[in-house]
Amino acid sequence: MAFIDFNDSLKVVRNIKISSYRTKIVKLSDSLDYILANDIVAFESSPLAPTSAMDGYAFKYKENVDRLKIGGINPAGSKDIFEIKNSECIKTFTGSLMPKGSDTLIPIENVKVLDDEIEIILSVKKGSHVREIGENYAKNELLISNGTKIDFPQIGVMASLNISTVNVYKKPIVGIFATGSELLDVGEEQTSFSQIRSSNHFIIEAIVKKYGGEALRFGCIKDDKESISAMMGKALKQSDIVVTTGGVSVGDYDFVKDVIREMDFEVLFQGVNLKPGQHIMLARKGDKFILGLPGFAYSSTVTALIYLLPLMGKFINYSTTLTNIKATMLEAYTKKSNKTEFIACNYYLEEGKYKIDFAHKKQGTSAILTNILGNSALMMLNPTDKIKNIGDEVDILIF
Repeated sequence: MAFIDFNDSLKVVRNIKISSYRTKIVKLSDSLDYILANDIVAFESSPLAPTSAMDGYAFKYKENVDRLKIGGINPAGSKDIFEIKNSECIKTFTGSLMPKGSDTLIPIENVKVLDDEIEIILSVKKGSHVREIGENYAKNELLISNGTKIDFPQIGVMASLNISTVNVYKKPIVGIFATGSELLDVGEEQTSFSQIRSSNHFIIEAIVKKYGGEALRFGCIKDDKESISAMMGKALKQSDIVVTTGGVSVGDYDFVKDVIREMDFEVLFQGVNLKPGQHIMLARKGDKFILGLPGFAYSSTVTALIYLLPLMGKFINYSTTLTNIKATMLEAYTKKSNKTEFIACNYYLEEGKYKIDFAHKKQGTSAILTNILGNSALMMLNPTDKIKNIGDEVDILIF
């Protein structure tokens, strides 16, 4: 299968549809960061009746009135509903129902109390400081749409509607393992200089958790076909998406791509005109997916951010992608390939505009994971881009 254009590979992912969504019911207090699986519609108005917005005195507005008799006190939550009489006011508190016949509230600080009367020091307009019926929301109003990520505002609104449990999309389960006979897992003893400490499965696990999935980390697997095949089968039984790192290139021991094909998965693409990560593979069988990423740490991280995030979003009816913004070059950059490239850069917000440079970013292979430490982003250059000069505007992805 020939390498495809980067934009064509993104189109393949965008066009993926799964056969059915899985949902579950969670407590409202546990719903943070889940994706809502149904619309939230107001079953009543809020407030249900005119309500005081401040502590003060409720009265029926009339121009040129400077004194009013205090006819009673109306605490918040009181079941007794006062009725205003002519030239009378009722002391009313924030959240209290407005007395019958009243239409205006004058704040406490605007009056002077004289025995059983108030003297109006600073007048207000008719209707001031009154919350009308439905000010917050009206009955049958759509408040939160299906597919919304639940954050504290959504939790607050649902609590105000007395919603104690929420229907949400189940998070996709992503199984992760790294391939390579040279790899050591964290905690394993190094016995040879040829051994390399694997970080891929840890960083991809963190990416999955950060962007709304559940991760199953299966560790490191040696470069033999039987081990890879056994682990792939195990991971697929427990996961919606299996992510592997290594074994998708053209080396003698790159068996992952062969195992994927032998499992009768449909290969959606294998190889993208991309740097880093050109040897990338995406395959599907029903609603199960295998994403084969390169073995180098920077490559696997970049490609996971680009491809795994939108793939995860398919399972939760949510667009999970990195934020793309425009930024101005503070340093020149010369591109040497004819591929779409993602280059680690530093980004800053100065005077309302984003700017980037490459200070302390090391030149070398796509194994330099430390290049994404700090306030880093990914500068994206198209295949036709060659030289970017100081002051040029470029696209960057923020993670």
